[in-house]
Amino acid sequence: MNLRTLDLQLIALVRRWYIPLARLAIFIVYFWFGILKLFNLSPAGPLAAALTAKTIGLAHYSLAFHILAVYECVIGVMFLFPKLTRVVIPLLLIHIVIVCSPLLLVPHLAWQHPFVPTLEGQYIIKNVAIVALAIGLAAHTMPLQAKAKRR
Repeated sequence: MNLRTLDLQLIALVRRWYIPLARLAIFIVYFWFGILKLFNLSPAGPLAAALTAKTIGLAHYSLAFHILAVYECVIGVMFLFPKLTRVVIPLLLIHIVIVCSPLLLVPHLAWQHPFVPTLEGQYIIKNVAIVALAIGLAAHTMPLQAKAKRR
């Protein structure tokens, strides 16, 4: 087997497994992080509390955090079903806006110095990879079929 043949085989293998592995990866991250929030085990709790205090008020923290937890679990599960891609991508983008907002709204918790994120800031910035993965899945979505005209 020559190098070109091996290269083509590896590319075919990666293409075959990209979509299922991307869906599984997003499911794992979203469902796992959601479950941690649901059982109050998430290390993101203090960051979420600070964001809640800054936006809707700390009195709403527990309810908002649990809603976010369920929302994350639902997004994760939806990514396992290819037919739900058109529905879950907008839900993911809404989620990304919410969870990335601490970078601007509570910067003292997200940044040590300009362009030097805290651990919490790094936790938020990793969402860039998730968005890229989701865009890759959306790019592989089959176009909607126009309904055939009835005579």
